[in-house]
Amino acid sequence: MIDDVDALVAGLDRQGYLAEEGLGTALFLAVRLRQPILLEGEPGVGKTAAAGALASTLDTPLIRLQCYEGLSAAEALYEWNYPRQLLGIRLAEARGETPREADLFAPEYLLRRPLLAAIEHPGPRPAVLLIDEIDRADDEFEAFLFELLAEGAVTIPELGTRRAAVPPIVVLTSNRTRDLHDALLRRCLYHWIGYPDQARVAAIIARRVPGAGEPLVTGVAGAVSRLRGLDLVKPPGVAEAISWANALQLLGLPLNAGSAELTLGAVLKYREDEEAARALLADIAG
Repeated sequence: MIDDVDALVAGLDRQGYLAEEGLGTALFLAVRLRQPILLEGEPGVGKTAAAGALASTLDTPLIRLQCYEGLSAAEALYEWNYPRQLLGIRLAEARGETPREADLFAPEYLLRRPLLAAIEHPGPRPAVLLIDEIDRADDEFEAFLFELLAEGAVTIPELGTRRAAVPPIVVLTSNRTRDLHDALLRRCLYHWIGYPDQARVAAIIARRVPGAGEPLVTGVAGAVSRLRGLDLVKPPGVAEAISWANALQLLGLPLNAGSAELTLGAVLKYREDEEAARALLADIAG
């Protein structure tokens, strides 16, 4: 699908995602080796966006599983459409028939959740399966997940084993709120996405905020870089820089001390961080 790292980086660039060479190499290996890749980094550095840009570059579906505490295997794999099954029973009874169990647990009553949808994706290109924020899920789900990824199949008691004809390209993301199991890490390629430097942030904003002038682009990139130098609860990432630039452009405001004060909620997410940043933002125009 992709000849080399440069071709993949160029493809991501066409989708508006500026990937440095290390990330481009890691994603290329994940595609060509068909090995899951774990992307770690602080919130807002572009981990989820990387998976979306990869799917667009490969012209294939992105199937996303958002992880959270208490996520069960059933919620991630499949469920039965009980209201539709009940309707089927009532229709059969209205015809004087007794529905068979095999009729009620047929594929048309199956609700495919992200993991099963990725396994059953028909191709010809593999889907990109994004397992987002795996560190938020419980240990039990993580253990189930790496077994599923190793087998590339799932057994549905009523229907038998479903095996991937075109195994998905699996991208896992983590904000590192907890350590992941070694068994999962062994199965994955790994890449840490750090905060990009000021020049790359400016380039990203210019791509993601069409029409933003050069003073706004460079001003926001510089201000975000300075904010990250403070002792903040949540330092702003690329996502916050884009949001800030969008807000200022929508309001038709240049970046200065007054507009920074008005739009602070676009870039900082904690009251303590706002208080810590006020002195810096007071002379931001300079």
